[in-house]
Amino acid sequence: MTNMPITIELPIEGKLPSLAGATGWLNSEPLTPESLRGRPVVVQFWTFTCINWLRTLPYVRSWFEKYRGDGLVVLGVHTPEFEVEHDVENVRRAAEEMRIDYPIAVDSDYRIWSAFGNEYWPAQYFVDADGQIRHHQFGEGEYEYSENVVQLLLAAAGGDHVDREVVSVEGRGIEAPADWDDLRSPETYIGYLRATNFSSPGGASHDRAHDYALPDALHLNRWALAGNWTVGRQAAVLNAPGGTIAHRFHARDLHLVMAPAPDGRPLRFQVVLDGAPPRADHGDDTDERGEGTVTEPRLYQLIRQRSRVAEHTFEITFPDAGAHAYVFTFG
Repeated sequence: MTNMPITIELPIEGKLPSLAGATGWLNSEPLTPESLRGRPVVVQFWTFTCINWLRTLPYVRSWFEKYRGDGLVVLGVHTPEFEVEHDVENVRRAAEEMRIDYPIAVDSDYRIWSAFGNEYWPAQYFVDADGQIRHHQFGEGEYEYSENVVQLLLAAAGGDHVDREVVSVEGRGIEAPADWDDLRSPETYIGYLRATNFSSPGGASHDRAHDYALPDALHLNRWALAGNWTVGRQAAVLNAPGGTIAHRFHARDLHLVMAPAPDGRPLRFQVVLDGAPPRADHGDDTDERGEGTVTEPRLYQLIRQRSRVAEHTFEITFPDAGAHAYVFTFG
C-alpha cells in the first residue's frame, strides 16, 4: 500500500462553480461555494440506477465517514439519466436505502452538470479549501490515489492529524467490483434512443404497441422482446401479461434497470438461464427459482454466476402488464 507524498503538487483545474441550479437539497440546507470555503470538498455526480456509480459508492461513503471529522465535505450531485430519476422522492428513497448521509444537490435540470462541464456518471471533482478544483476522476477506479488527494487537501487546510492509511473497502451485492477479466457484454439500452443489437424479427416499432417474438437463436450480446410492448425513447413498457425480454450475455453479473407501472403496483417476474432456474447463480433480487418482484424504480441484480463465468441466454418474463425496462448492465 502506498501513500502520496504530502509535498506533491496538484494542478489548479478551475474554481468550484455555482450550485444555485439545484432543484432541491437532501440531507442539507442549500450549499454555496462561499459557504464551503475553508473546507475541502469532494463533489460526485451520480444517478441512482447507474451501476458504475454504485460500485464507487462504498469508497465515497467510507471517505465521508472517515474524514468528515477532519473537515471534509462530500457533496453528491444527483443528475438523472432517465425520466423516472427526476422524481425527488425516488432520489430520497434511493439515498436512504443506500445509506447516503452526506449532502445531495438534486440537479434535475442539469444546471450544475453544465456549470462543471461534466459528461460522466460517476465523476468526482476534488476541491481545496480555497474553492479551487485540484483533481478529477471520471468513472470507476483510482480509489487509493483519490483518497491520497483527499488527505493532501485536508493537510493543506490545516489538518495536522489526518490518518494517512487508506480505507479498506469490500463492496457487496450490486456494489461489488466488476469481474473485469470475464466481462464481455456491454451496457445495453432498451429504449430506442440508444438501443443496439435488437434481434426480434422485423425490428422495433417506435412509440406504439407492437407484438414481438424471440428469434430462433440469439448470438452473444444480442437481445429481443416477446409479447406486446411499446418501445419508447428510454424504455420498453409491457402492455399485456406474459411479456419476455431475452439477452445472450457473458459476464458474472447481469442487472436490469426496471420500474413498476405508474400506479406503483408491484410486478412479479421469473428469470431463467438457458431455459432453467438460475439456482445458485441467482442475483440479489431473485431467488433460486428465479422469482422476484419489481417494487420501485431501480437497478435489479438478477444473475450472479458463482462458479465459472460462461456465456448464457437470459430470459425474464412478467406474468402481469405494466413493467418498464430501461437498460441491461453487467459486472
